[in-house]
Amino acid sequence: MQKHYNKFKLTTLAAGLMLASGTLSAQEQDTRAIAERLVDEHFQNSTLSREEQIEELMWFANAAEPFRGMDIQTVAEGLTTHVYESEVLAEAFSELTGINLTHNIIGEGDVVDTMQNQMQSGNSIYDGFVNDTDSIGTHIRYGTTINLTEAMENEWADYTLPTLDLDDFIGLQYGTGPDGSLYQLPTQQFANLYWFRYDWFQREDLQEQFREIYGYDLGVPTNWTAYQDIAEFFTEHVGEIDGTKVYGHMDYGRRDPSLGWRFHDSWLSMAGMGSPGVPSGNPVDDWGIRVNEESQPVGASVSRGGATNSPASVFAMQKRSTGYVISPHPKPRA
Repeated sequence: MQKHYNKFKLTTLAAGLMLASGTLSAQEQDTRAIAERLVDEHFQNSTLSREEQIEELMWFANAAEPFRGMDIQTVAEGLTTHVYESEVLAEAFSELTGINLTHNIIGEGDVVDTMQNQMQSGNSIYDGFVNDTDSIGTHIRYGTTINLTEAMENEWADYTLPTLDLDDFIGLQYGTGPDGSLYQLPTQQFANLYWFRYDWFQREDLQEQFREIYGYDLGVPTNWTAYQDIAEFFTEHVGEIDGTKVYGHMDYGRRDPSLGWRFHDSWLSMAGMGSPGVPSGNPVDDWGIRVNEESQPVGASVSRGGATNSPASVFAMQKRSTGYVISPHPKPRA
């Protein structure tokens, strides 16, 4: 999750100390009642015990006391995860802390445009953005993004949970800058999944036919060539199963507004474009952009050291434009 500010009124409120045991004041009793209800209503799935959860929420409330009454505006695109944040978590946070948090939901393109406008103009539109980690290089170069690693060790130390284990986050490397510091905390991930007809893959006649044509066993693909071969096999060589026309597939079965992005950050790299390396190819990433020793972009085309128009990219685009579509009546198993 990208924490981006111009007027830094938003502070990460996380636990650092547990409340001392003893008699609770009236306010603390009210806060505990709120914490107990929130745990029971919303936070059942946890590795923490119920009491540990309550104590952690109590600390959030205690740490937030200096900021009670503050108004905070954050924004994210309309994914289900972020709608939950807006409708459930933001309301729970406000009730627990007394901070008036509004988590706005707008279109993906609007998030990017607004964030770019804020970085360029210096005008404070939102206090925090949830945005793709693809933009981390832009954030760092603009110098308007908080270095979370440094902040949590210094000015945010009193508001950072000592038991916070950053290794619990999946994909943390994608929010880490070239300087080794953390600039974004993951709030959701996109998973690449391969769906297939398990019953078809288990049929001995299809296994034998595939082996005769391609010279290896039919199974879940582990490389680009196998992915292509399986799609071709079901589309061109099998063609029909139990009286129904069937297809292999290589990517999206229809046009989609996000396809321009996906051609770059998934489709082209699957064809072999870009370099190996963490997080997504170095020095040429999965968008085909080459960076220099300072992680600054220096070119996307082959003539400038990039790979966006490389043979692998051209191959991928040709396969997508002529390629295979998903079966109209699939019964897939993961």
